[in-house]
Amino acid sequence: MTSETKQHVATGANRHFVLAAGGTGGHLIPAFALATELQARGHHVALITDARGANIPGKPSGLTAHVLPAGRFGKNPLQWFRGARLVWEGRNMALRLFESFEPSAVIGFGGYPALPALLAANSAGIPTVIHEQNAVLGRVNRLFSSRVDAIATSYPEVERLHPKHLEKAQLVGNPVREELLVLRDEEFPPFTEDGLLRVLVTGGSQGASILSDVVPDGLAMLPPALRQRLQVTQQCRSEDVDRVRERYANHDIPAELGTYFEDMDERLADTHLFIGRAGASTIAELTAVGRPGILIPLPIATDDHQAANTREITKAGGARMIRQAKFVPKELAKQIQAMAQNPASLANAAHGAWNCGRPHAARDLADLVESMSGIDMMDVIRVGGNNARGATQGAPAGQGSTKDRAA
Repeated sequence: MTSETKQHVATGANRHFVLAAGGTGGHLIPAFALATELQARGHHVALITDARGANIPGKPSGLTAHVLPAGRFGKNPLQWFRGARLVWEGRNMALRLFESFEPSAVIGFGGYPALPALLAANSAGIPTVIHEQNAVLGRVNRLFSSRVDAIATSYPEVERLHPKHLEKAQLVGNPVREELLVLRDEEFPPFTEDGLLRVLVTGGSQGASILSDVVPDGLAMLPPALRQRLQVTQQCRSEDVDRVRERYANHDIPAELGTYFEDMDERLADTHLFIGRAGASTIAELTAVGRPGILIPLPIATDDHQAANTREITKAGGARMIRQAKFVPKELAKQIQAMAQNPASLANAAHGAWNCGRPHAARDLADLVESMSGIDMMDVIRVGGNNARGATQGAPAGQGSTKDRAA
């Protein structure tokens, strides 16, 4: 336990908090990170989610998950009545939970499963905070943006956030797992003129067939001097594995394929270049560690939020974005060459990604949550006062200095 955490435990200002998150990893990973931070400070935390969310791996020990009904509305009006009925049922169940758990604040992370808990908190007069992982405010968070006490954002610019609510917004970042944060101070993996170029390809938790279709052929179009140095790790859908393996074999490119890699943290540690989707968790992890990427936003993502997620990292030079309609082997090869044409250019891109990282997101979000719960702010300030809160993490060799790090 760090000295900062001990300071929180010593205050005696322990509280109860409820986290409400939708049933996807994108919503639950930051919720798990906040739960871990709040528990370390001596608080009691409960999770409200749906049946799918209860099975997402990574839940901290001691975090009790309450599964509540939460109807989805969709585009079919015939589903709206059933959706509303389930939301109301979930709201009433949440109110009963609040009577016994007595939360000091309820924190929503988006997704329909967060809806009943936030409605119940509003009804009971409990302070509320919402956290937005993407660069576009999600539907549930938009619905509650006028009702909550604070809005925590992951990007400096957030679309669909009404100007009149800006005074409630605070930039904290998107929390990532602790095992990834330990990589932030490590050097970018050595990449020399004749060394291996390690490429990691993932398409989110379910994979993405477009990556299986394009990436092997795109890598094969690289100049021989670069292609012969490739070492690829690619996550694929189960139905794509055999044909992707055959393509790599035909191109004589070493590749390790799988539908799921449990040691993704270790693989990212050795990665020189990432290729994949632009989900909020993916970009938070790339920027936390400092790994350059070629990002292909999911074209059907609500409000095109994955494209918006790429704005900050591409502007910083840490990634290239290719729209799926233009994601063909020739274009991919062109962008890889531009980023990896020499060791300096790839290291500079890694530095650009690192500068966008917000490694203290869980801490800063926990500070915001505590400030909503009636805890005196002197209990939130750590040893060292304002200097400790404002300090930035030093850059490892090859990643730049603290003055370059994004605030």
